[in-house]
Amino acid sequence: MQRLITNSVKILLLFFLVLILQACDRFLKPQNQLQKILDAGVLKVGTQYSFNTYYQGAKGPEGLEYELAKGFADHLGVALEVYPHYNRTSLYPLLEQDHIDLIAVGIAKTSNQERFKFAPSYQRASQKLVYKQGIVRPKSPEDLDGKLVIAEGSGFEDWLTSNEQAQSKWRNIDWKISELEDVEELALNIQSGALDYTIVDSNSLAVLRRLHPNLSVGFTVVQEQPLAWALAKHQDDSLLAALVEYFGEVNDNGTLAVLMEKYFGHIKEFNYVDTKAFLQAANQTLPQYQAWFKKYSSSIDWRLLAAMSYQESHWNPKAKSPTGVRGLMMLTLATAQELEVNSRLDPEESIRGGAQYFESLLRRIPERISSPDRIWFALAAYNIGLGHLEDARVLTQKLGGNPDLWIDVKKHLPLLSKKRYYRTTQYGYARGHEALTYVSNIRRYYDSLIYLTEKQP
Repeated sequence: MQRLITNSVKILLLFFLVLILQACDRFLKPQNQLQKILDAGVLKVGTQYSFNTYYQGAKGPEGLEYELAKGFADHLGVALEVYPHYNRTSLYPLLEQDHIDLIAVGIAKTSNQERFKFAPSYQRASQKLVYKQGIVRPKSPEDLDGKLVIAEGSGFEDWLTSNEQAQSKWRNIDWKISELEDVEELALNIQSGALDYTIVDSNSLAVLRRLHPNLSVGFTVVQEQPLAWALAKHQDDSLLAALVEYFGEVNDNGTLAVLMEKYFGHIKEFNYVDTKAFLQAANQTLPQYQAWFKKYSSSIDWRLLAAMSYQESHWNPKAKSPTGVRGLMMLTLATAQELEVNSRLDPEESIRGGAQYFESLLRRIPERISSPDRIWFALAAYNIGLGHLEDARVLTQKLGGNPDLWIDVKKHLPLLSKKRYYRTTQYGYARGHEALTYVSNIRRYYDSLIYLTEKQP
């Protein structure tokens, strides 16, 4: 009996010893980076304040990097903590000292391979020498005759630091780095004539030229490079593996394409004359009608309504098209009568009618379509009618696209003018390519009005 008790005690002791060893193993064995994030329930992301990266909008944080980072945190099932800085170089030591988990800024992979690990590339950009239109165009660094200032932490600075051949070429060029001015401020200085040259990445330049049309490109300083998020070199690859999975997922399901369309899809083409005319009209003509746009905008942003009006009539209350639509909002006679607009040439009446009509279109877009896509669909319907818009959505679905995504439907709108397609639609022929241009123009005007009225990104 005593022997049985002794054996039982030994078994219990052995069992507890195994438990203790397992606990010690878990305590002593270092966790990988991803597991630490999952256990803490928080993903810490460093990013940069910028009009196309991260900023506080009217309804909270906005920007391409923010939306991607929020998507990644949701993918992991953790909360997102954002640590925004005014230049990317101040984020580097935070990453290397493990105060943040990653840097969500488009950093050129080829210029920084020695310093960081990189997530999959999601964007590309080149570096452009920018000057004010009207002076002699520089075609190479040797042609620069004036002051060249570059924002701290720019892609150009990264490229130059890692490229010995480039360093020798730029050694004799007079240039400096500004710690206090960002890319947008330097662009403003060029527009005003206070600065001769700066270097800007091509994605930022596409946005800036909508606000400052006198910005011209002298030459390409750095050819297009892939951009990606940066991770600490000393960390294991667990977080990197999760990012590879995430970016593969958003590529496959179209989320990345939708975000790129949202932030850059409407600014690829630049028209100097149109941009100059719009900015002048926004300064001189819009104030006459701004109070009415605000009064009748209801749930719509008044600046969107104003952008529509500029696209329709260039804010000319007497405007008239060959098809008979008239006024600031270019209403048809039938629509005006339905909305009890007594005179389409009366600016206030036209704005009221246009706002009511656009709101009615918004309500008729399927509820499952989220913003901003439902807004772009309603704009297209304002131009070509709901029937033709529905035809384009049906065509999109038939041809393998998603009828609820603007990025897919806008590719198929031009097919409404091709016989092989419109003969199969319910409402027949339509100038779908014009609706596409119509929406893109309004989006650009709207972006500009947001900037001009808020004086900030």
